[in-house]
Amino acid sequence: MYKIAIIGLGYVGLPLAVEFGKKYHTWGFDIDMKRIEELKSGLDRTKESDEEAIKDASFLRLTSNPEEIKSATTFIITVPTPIDSFKKPDLKPLLSASEIVGKILKKGDVVVYESTVYPGCTEEDCVPVLEQMSGLKLNADFFCGYSPERINPGDKINTLTSIMKVTSGSTPEAADFVDALYRSIIHAGTHKASCIKVAEASKAIENAQRDLNISFMNELALIFDRIGIDTTEVLEAAATKWNFLHFKPGLVGGHCISVDPYYLTHKAENLGYYPQVILSGRRVNDSMASFIAEKIVKLMIHRDMKIKSAKVLLLGISFKENCPDIRNSKVVDLYKSLSGFEMDVDVFDPWVDRKLINEEYGVNLLEKMDERTDYQVIILAVAHDEFKSIPFEKYKQNNTIIFDAKAFLPQGLADARL
Repeated sequence: MYKIAIIGLGYVGLPLAVEFGKKYHTWGFDIDMKRIEELKSGLDRTKESDEEAIKDASFLRLTSNPEEIKSATTFIITVPTPIDSFKKPDLKPLLSASEIVGKILKKGDVVVYESTVYPGCTEEDCVPVLEQMSGLKLNADFFCGYSPERINPGDKINTLTSIMKVTSGSTPEAADFVDALYRSIIHAGTHKASCIKVAEASKAIENAQRDLNISFMNELALIFDRIGIDTTEVLEAAATKWNFLHFKPGLVGGHCISVDPYYLTHKAENLGYYPQVILSGRRVNDSMASFIAEKIVKLMIHRDMKIKSAKVLLLGISFKENCPDIRNSKVVDLYKSLSGFEMDVDVFDPWVDRKLINEEYGVNLLEKMDERTDYQVIILAVAHDEFKSIPFEKYKQNNTIIFDAKAFLPQGLADARL
């Protein structure tokens, strides 16, 4: 029987711990003691697992004490891999987790990484830490694997067990072990890569590809805005061809799509190649918050509205719809841009923790949807289902500018949209 320790209980680690905890002796470890206490009470602030699901994992034990996971023989590391202010990979959480595991690593143990990294990171950056902390040697005393996470936050259809899992190992035997481990819980099956670097690269290009497709849509939106035609109408017309790819323009945030491409470009630059296409797409996507803010200002000027102290309502601040995840939300950039024009910006998001968004970004959320009707501008930034019931017609009667950044509202209701 497997004895598994999941290191990091965020959006990725918790669902994994819950699934393994239904079948095998599993420890869910996180350095955040408050997080552990919340989960023990059945509360998951990420909303990826509910109280019933956590209770169903009858073999799962939750802890913030490394001593309690010593008896595990398989360690799965699922910590964040962010970028720093210079858009360079920040490996501190990953290396710190490797240190924790390395100190309790035993002969015969297997360490699997799920965190998104550049090709080579597991063997070139993480393994040396494991070896140094443990005094053991890879493939002689312990083994490694890599199986990239594919969690889609907020998605209740494409969940952990219904998405095919890529697996790999540091030896053919380790690869078989890792593949069998995941195959025991993943209903959609597994794909065993030939080596760890291939598995790492597969994850890096998944999100880079999506990022580039969205950046093309965003560039089209910038062009069509100058032409004076509606981007959504153009895309609907183009989509009548069977092989047209269905992507939409928008703010590209979150912990994956807007971050992972920088891991791939970092590796490329270290090898002497400066990526053109990937970084160009990133620049376009990072510019969209400023474009929306400037578009709002132009619309206000056209209506002879005063910019300074204008009342603005920003609907949604999480990085995607029907999800509380605020990591790297580009709506925050939009909020800052509007505030930079000295507008008075209210923000409402029924999904986001009000205390957390204030601590992370200094944004004060409305406790509930304000009934006031004197907003000069309303921006629908995130397509939460709750926003479908907002009486936008009432606001339009008061000459309010409505900007739809998600093409969420019926055509004609918004004054402008991406």
